[in-house]
This record gives sequence, structure tokens and C-alpha cells, in this order.
Amino acid sequence: MLSCGMDSKIKLWELYGKRRCIRTYSGHAKAVRDIVFSNDGSKFLSASYDRMIKLWDTETGACLSRFTTKKIPYCVQFHPDDDKQNFFVSGMADKKIVGWDISSGEITQEYDRHLGAVNTITFIERNISFVSTSDDKSLRVWDWDIPVDRKHIADPSMHAIPSCSLSASGKWLACQSMDNKISIFATQKLRLNRKKVFKGHMVAGYACQCNFSPDNSYLISGDADGRCFIWDWKTTKVYKRFKAHDGVCIGCAWLPHETSKIVTCGWDGKIKLWD
Repeated sequence: MLSCGMDSKIKLWELYGKRRCIRTYSGHAKAVRDIVFSNDGSKFLSASYDRMIKLWDTETGACLSRFTTKKIPYCVQFHPDDDKQNFFVSGMADKKIVGWDISSGEITQEYDRHLGAVNTITFIERNISFVSTSDDKSLRVWDWDIPVDRKHIADPSMHAIPSCSLSASGKWLACQSMDNKISIFATQKLRLNRKKVFKGHMVAGYACQCNFSPDNSYLISGDADGRCFIWDWKTTKVYKRFKAHDGVCIGCAWLPHETSKIVTCGWDGKIKLWD
């Protein structure tokens, strides 16, 4: 398990046995905003407030390359296809999404249509396109390597979306909305599913993560009061809620292999494993 924090460090943790910290990756000068593994886990990318995106070797801890547009990267995402693992996209504070080629270190594409900082990038439709969300309270759908958005969803009732999660089936996109609810979009034509709204938690003003369970039967989210919420996907009712952290519960994820366990992290500086 990989974690990043405000202390500018990235840590790799052992999930079983003694649950020790296996390695600490130091190299960023400021807090690390986002991290993502490559498909095989041998490398990972990190995006930091020091305006750098760095590619690391997971095993040796070496920094393999660095990328910067001199703007702060908010999110970073490898292209999910195995034959395109040398490409990645990053959402920037200056409203752009930048595509990079790792082998050459060059910028391959700039997607520049958002009116606010880009918060999330999620690949959909067999990875031929991706959805981006932004502080401008809109969603945009892009085809890979085409700098014009194919679809733009903006509605006066919509709020900024700081976190998105794709269901395991790839059919649904869960969007954490700043008005204390999780909205669900069907990925096929990116339509809002009005029957599925998950609420009860307090997230206004915080970029709390939401996540699908690996079998698509539950949805999970942290909240501003340090609680962790689990909803039943079919009924949209709260299945369970518990106090997870003393501060904000900012991140949560399901274990992909043991689907009864979840990991949460909070502003109290702790990462917890729950059964």
C-alpha cells in the first residue's frame, strides 16, 4: 500500500504481517497531492505542490524522471492500457490537462477547456476516453489525444467535484459533490442517474474520497467529522457508519483481494485498516 502526505514524503506499507513501513521515498520539497501505481506496480507517479511530477521505481526507491509545467499538478493518472503505460495525464491548477510521454519526457497533448483547477481524471469506455472534473463545477469527456471535449456537463445545481470513483464493472461513475452528496453518472453517455443519490455525510469544503467496493454492492466515503460511511448500492441507504478518525477522514479504499476490509486515512496523520 502506498501513501503520501503533507510531510512531502511517500511511504510504502506492508499490509500483512507486522504492517511495517517498508520504504520512504523522499524527493519532493512540498506536500504530495496525488500518487498512482502503474499497472504492474513496479513504478508510480507522484504529483506535489512543489510543481513537480516524479516517476519512481517502487523497488529501488530511485526517482526515474521528473516532469513539470511550472504549475501545481492536482491529479495524475497513467493510461490504463498495458501497451500505453508510457503515457500519463495530469490535471493542473492552471485549468489544463497535460498529456506526457514518459520515454521522451515531452508533452504530447494539452486539453485546455476547463475554467477552474482540474481535480480528477477517470478513464472510461475501455480507456478510449476520460472524464475530468474541475473547480468550475463541470464534467468534461475527452477522447484520448484529442484536445477538444466531446461532452460538457454543467448545470446550475451542480457543485465542485473533488473526487470520483469508477465502479468495477465500468458502468457507473460516483462523483463526490460539495453539497454533501455523491452523484452517480452512467459512463455510457455520461448521464446523471437521478434515482441514485447517496447522502448523510458532511463533506462541504473537504476533498473526501469516495470509492466503490470491488463487487459493486457498496459505496464508501469519509467525511469532515472523521466518520466513515458505507452505503448499500441497491437501496442507496446508509448501511453502516462509524467514527474512524479524530480529524477529517479524507481518504478510504477497499482492499481489492479481501473485500471485507477497508483502509481509511485522516487528518490525524493515521492510516487505519478496518474489517
